[in-house]
Amino acid sequence: MTSSHHDRRTAELHQMQRAIAGLLIYQDILDSEVGIALIELLQAIASGDRSQGNALICLTAYGRFFKALAVENCSWEEYLIDRVLQSENPFSLQVQRVDAGCSIDPSQNILSSALVTAAGQDLQSLYILYTCGQYIPQWMEQIGGKPICWLECQIGEKRSTIINALHSTNWGELVEDIARYYQQSGVGMFGKYRAFRWQQQLIGIANPDRVGIDDLIGYEQQKATLINNTKSLLAGKPALNILLYGGKGTGKSSLIKSLLNDDLNSQLRLIEVSKSAMIDLPLILDRLTDLPQKFIIFIDDLSFEADDEAFKALKVVLEGSITARPANVVVYATSNRRHLVREYFADRPRPQDADEIQMWDTVQEKLSFSDRFGITLTFEPADQIKYLNIVRHLAMSAQLPIERDDLEHRALQWATRHNGRSGRTARQFIDDLIGQIT
Repeated sequence: MTSSHHDRRTAELHQMQRAIAGLLIYQDILDSEVGIALIELLQAIASGDRSQGNALICLTAYGRFFKALAVENCSWEEYLIDRVLQSENPFSLQVQRVDAGCSIDPSQNILSSALVTAAGQDLQSLYILYTCGQYIPQWMEQIGGKPICWLECQIGEKRSTIINALHSTNWGELVEDIARYYQQSGVGMFGKYRAFRWQQQLIGIANPDRVGIDDLIGYEQQKATLINNTKSLLAGKPALNILLYGGKGTGKSSLIKSLLNDDLNSQLRLIEVSKSAMIDLPLILDRLTDLPQKFIIFIDDLSFEADDEAFKALKVVLEGSITARPANVVVYATSNRRHLVREYFADRPRPQDADEIQMWDTVQEKLSFSDRFGITLTFEPADQIKYLNIVRHLAMSAQLPIERDDLEHRALQWATRHNGRSGRTARQFIDDLIGQIT
């Protein structure tokens, strides 16, 4: 390598290292195995001489960097862009609370001018690191004496507008665009995932159920009510908690999960909370308060014993306590029981017993617990007409080559032999039929 090439490499390396050292609010970008491996690789290349020993140090550092990227299954460019879009920092968190239509121009005094300027400087520095792919393969070939493997950036056909811009434009010019992305999509785990499960903490679900709202046939009035209430939540208007009550297999849970796939709004998030975890509901609400996203707390197959602690926790959420329920949260629950609290004959007061004088008040409080939901949607069992409509729709969606009469005859036989007529039975029948005739 000539002296001029060495000097140019030194200048480029120092520029990258200065970019890393000068980060003001995006330091978390490199606080990862990949980021640490990159920093160590640049240090090894910058501080080394042309000796065999230094070459081994550089090759070892590159191996760690390559492996860290391989674990993430992406190129350096893709990895860095993803980290920028998910970064939780003072700029990304504060800009989420700015109305999407507002400019973040410092002259508007909506955000601190120093914060906006710092974000622009950091994004410019991160763009310098984005260009590593133009240099590191060359440097490692010069050091090691032969070409090295480099994970190439994959050009996807369905990349979003912001990702296309980040692959083609200097990031210092994209501060407004990135701010709008934060406002619309969120950051951190709420930017990366739309569905969650509570297990003493929020766990993101990478592959939630993809059931579509158009896949659910029947119960059109119930569907419209649920959608309209969810639209009120997304619009920042008062929204009610909803209980979906009805027989098993009628599509109650699927209808709630389908809201995520209906393109209602990119701000919508779904959190599944099991009955055993409901005692944590106040803690969950504290976690969601003041976030810009809108949340559905989804509780499936709800019922209680009379002295259940979960009963008390949900009652506080539905009725409120000294702390108001966040306006960005609703509870959607399903149940096979109209009366959510189990009642036994022994619970009913008898005049000869020295029980509580107003025991019937206590009984009625338990039985009317479902009334604490603002809306109750009832899902009646599917009759034959509704069941066959569901079967025909699912068969058409699956493009099954079967005559209508044959399809319906088989579907009725399946319902008789298995779990009766319901949407769930129709889905199971179609899945079995796909395996037989395709």
